[in-house]
Amino acid sequence: MFFMWMIAGRSRWQALVVILCLLKLSSVSGQARYSIPEEQAEGSFVGNIARDLGLDVARLISGKARIITKGSRQYVDLNRDKGTLVIKEQIDREELCGKTTPCSFSFEVILENPIQLYRVTVEVIDINDNSPSFPKNEINLKIAENAASGTRFSLVSADDPDVGTNDIQKYTLKPLDNFKLEVQSQPDGGRFIEMVLQTPLDREKEETHTLVLIASDGGEPHRSGTVRIHITVLDANDNAPVCSQPVYKADVKENSPEGTLVTTVSANDADKGVNGEVTFSIPHIGKDAKQLFALNVKTGEIKVTGKLDFEKSKTYQLNVQASDHGGFTDTCKVIVQVIDENDNIPSIQLMSFSNSISEDSPPGTTIAVVNVDDEDSDGNGIVKCSINSDVPFKIDSSLTGYYTIVTDNFLDRESVPEYNITITVSDQGSPPLTSSKNINVKVSDVNDNPPKFSQSEYSKTVPENNSPGFSVFALSARDADWGQNARVSYFLEEKEINGLAVSSLVSVNSENGVVHAVRSLDYEQIKWFEFNVTARDAGSPPLSSVATVRIIVQDQNDNPPQVLYPVQTGGSVVAEMVPRSADVGYLVTKVVAVDVDSGQNAWLSYKLQKATDRALFEVGSQNGEIRTIRQVSDKDAVKQRLSVIVEDNGQPSRSATVIVNVAVADSFPEVLSEFSDFPHDKEYNDNLTFYLVLALAVVSFLFITCLVVIISVKIYRWRQSRILYHSNLPVIPYYPPRYSDTLGTTGTLQHVYNYEVCRTTDSRKSDMKYMQPMSQSLVSVDGDGTDAQQLEKQLINCDHTGTEFAINLKTT
Repeated sequence: MFFMWMIAGRSRWQALVVILCLLKLSSVSGQARYSIPEEQAEGSFVGNIARDLGLDVARLISGKARIITKGSRQYVDLNRDKGTLVIKEQIDREELCGKTTPCSFSFEVILENPIQLYRVTVEVIDINDNSPSFPKNEINLKIAENAASGTRFSLVSADDPDVGTNDIQKYTLKPLDNFKLEVQSQPDGGRFIEMVLQTPLDREKEETHTLVLIASDGGEPHRSGTVRIHITVLDANDNAPVCSQPVYKADVKENSPEGTLVTTVSANDADKGVNGEVTFSIPHIGKDAKQLFALNVKTGEIKVTGKLDFEKSKTYQLNVQASDHGGFTDTCKVIVQVIDENDNIPSIQLMSFSNSISEDSPPGTTIAVVNVDDEDSDGNGIVKCSINSDVPFKIDSSLTGYYTIVTDNFLDRESVPEYNITITVSDQGSPPLTSSKNINVKVSDVNDNPPKFSQSEYSKTVPENNSPGFSVFALSARDADWGQNARVSYFLEEKEINGLAVSSLVSVNSENGVVHAVRSLDYEQIKWFEFNVTARDAGSPPLSSVATVRIIVQDQNDNPPQVLYPVQTGGSVVAEMVPRSADVGYLVTKVVAVDVDSGQNAWLSYKLQKATDRALFEVGSQNGEIRTIRQVSDKDAVKQRLSVIVEDNGQPSRSATVIVNVAVADSFPEVLSEFSDFPHDKEYNDNLTFYLVLALAVVSFLFITCLVVIISVKIYRWRQSRILYHSNLPVIPYYPPRYSDTLGTTGTLQHVYNYEVCRTTDSRKSDMKYMQPMSQSLVSVDGDGTDAQQLEKQLINCDHTGTEFAINLKTT
């Protein structure tokens, strides 16, 4: 505990005490207490709250420090930039507390992130700013001249709103010729003033007397108030009224209806007649009591006329005076005790509240600070605060009247995204009064859930020869988080498949997870392949999961059968020999074919499409075996030509055709003589002749075009040289493309093109071959400097004997 003393000026202020108490009570971090005089101007310094609580000014600013008060008025303001408390509104201690001492008010300073709560109590020191005052300016008394010495007369007391030494300290009566003044202190702090007769009065000497009663306080400077007492001396009255009891005590419940009887005061007077009649009055009564109680002057009944409130005042004292018509009086005290009733509902005030809490907050995280209050007393004012039990929160008492709501367990936004908390407070009255307040707490998301695929492995079939960009299927991963944490992107993990990057085969749309085929797939190259797809969210840090995708390429009938045997050659004839003695079922040969497709697309069947003699041979539909179906006879031709078609089982089916030459003979010379005279295909020869004539025409056209161009260029250059010669301008030689200067002579390099044409009587096709340019060149220059270009073309023909000859064509 730290104590700080602060001294003000001598002329006005007394020593002021500033007390700072720091208490470690859960979320309430400490307390501070200050003392200030009342009536200070706005902006006056109260205390350095930052220094006294051990806080930095930066913490006050970052924590959005602010003052929370229970009532509607705020007397003190917080300067966050300086960390000080200043007067916001001028304080009147008498208005704030009345006669209650000490006078203080409390408020809370709250900081956020994290929540810290400090209670500050400010005691208001009274200054002597009020003068004593009497309810009336004059008091009129009637006193019988035969009143005995020692007779007492009660006087109304003065009121001073100040307290302590600034309150009324003494009463003075002037003059003191016949009376003296006696003052008695009462239990409630008030004073009972009586004027006592010392010297008997004589109406015949002096019918009236005027006295002055002075009430003085003890403040600096001293203040006082006066009241004049006018006394009328009456003729003799032998007996004075006597109250039945000197003190009456009565209990009355607060909130009692008007007209409720509190008590009845009675008095007796031994005199007869008019002098024996007694009336009751309350000569001096406070403003509050005057509005709450009424006295019947004849019967002495005291009844309730206003609304009693235990929380404002617990007791009242009434000084009832009994008087007769002769001027004699007696006074009795009536003490009214107000009994508290449970008439105030407990109040709930949120001092601090965070309507959002992160789902990864540890147990014990504060979400709200609550202040509860009940203005009743004793059991009626004892409150119990609780929250509903179906939420993962608990409520702890941190300071008298303050409760903190903290997390009692770990939170999971994906299970419960928000909570409705009902704060219930009830007192211990009979019946108990209850109030409640609902708050809604939303659980903010953190990235604690990775995306999840519906399957860990996917298998999809794609037909081969698909078009690029073909959509295979869509991957989908769900993330139980929210917002950015649930935004899923898809990525293809790079790997190699048969030497190819997987990204060259498929792609994955990062937004929707659609898998596309980047290129056309070929079953014969890749039958299936696998790759991984990663689903990653946009949280920080991001979380991811992986799924394996297996793509199975479905075969299509895109390849025709390929014949392996017999081998088809363009320039030679291959024949199978069948002896004339061959019997039925003789195996001539077997057509062997394969299909690189698979399944039904690779099932092959064989059919005989054409045959010189269809009655002699047959082809096995499944195995491609060519067999005789009858006995070979001498009448059968030696040369037999079979056309076999090989067809697969695809949809649509594809096929290939093979020509099988069969020789029906017993000896090889017989076969050789027959097949050497095999006539060429007339249609084939006609086609070959047409293409040769066409080629010769094209070459001739190109040759003539080149000659025309060269002659045109020569003429153009000759004309330019003549113009330059007559203009006497310097001649700048011009070299067209593909020209070069050799040994000081301007000319073109010779280009030689060689073509080789071979032709034999046994060949079915003619070949033309383009030869590489020869490295030799021939350049000649005539006498006048003109260029000569020599073109050489060599045409090589092969006659039927195979002799080569060359024709050289030179152009100068």
